[in-house]
Amino acid sequence: MKKIAGYQTREWRRTFLCSSTEPGLGCMFENELTTRCAICGAGILLGLVLVLANLPLLLLIGPVVILFLGIVADPEETHAVFYGILSTFGIFDLSILTDAERLNYAEKRHYFWFGEVGMAAILAGVFAVPLGIFMADRVEIALAFIGAAVLFLPLFIFLPKLIRRAMKADADAVIEAFGKNEQVKKVFWTIFIGMAGLILARVMDPVTAQMVLGAIAGMGV
Repeated sequence: MKKIAGYQTREWRRTFLCSSTEPGLGCMFENELTTRCAICGAGILLGLVLVLANLPLLLLIGPVVILFLGIVADPEETHAVFYGILSTFGIFDLSILTDAERLNYAEKRHYFWFGEVGMAAILAGVFAVPLGIFMADRVEIALAFIGAAVLFLPLFIFLPKLIRRAMKADADAVIEAFGKNEQVKKVFWTIFIGMAGLILARVMDPVTAQMVLGAIAGMGV
C-alpha cells in the first residue's frame, strides 16, 4: 500500500507540474512565459523587500541575479536551478523525473550546481551578514568582513549537509545524476583567499602577503 501511495503521489506531482509534453522529451513543466514572469516577479518582489527593509544595497545582487535569470535563461535552465535549490534543502526527488528528463537536466548540471551554491550561500549569509553588519558598527570594516567570513565558510559547507541529513535525502543519487558540485570548492577558496588577504595585510608586509596568497591560490585550484 505504501508503494502504491508513493507512486500516486509522484504521479500527482508530475500532473500538477506538467502543462505540456512533447513525444520523446517528457514533461517540460510550465509555460515559458509563465515561468519567466514568475521568476522576474520573485526577483522584483525580493528587491522591494530589501529596499523597504533598509538593508545594505549590496544585497540587491541576489534579486538582480534572479531577474537576469528570468529574462535570459531558458526555462529548462531555470528549472535546473530550481532543482538545485530543492537539493540544498534535501527535498529534491529524482523519482519524479523521467529518464529523458534526467538526461536533459544532466546536460544542464552547471545550472543545477548554481542553484545549490546560490542557496547554500543564502543560508550561510542569513547568519553571517547580520554578524558582519553588527561588527561593522564596532570595529573596522576589514575585521567585520573577516568575522563574517569566518562564520560564513563553515555554514556554507556544512549547513546544507546537515539539512540533507535531517531530511534523509539521497545525496548519492543526486551526485550520480548530476556529478559532484565542483563550484562549492571554488566559492570556498575565493572567500577564503579574500579573508586571508585581509588578515595577512594587517600582519605582514605587502610583498610577503602576496607570496603567501599566491601559494594559497595554487592550493585551491
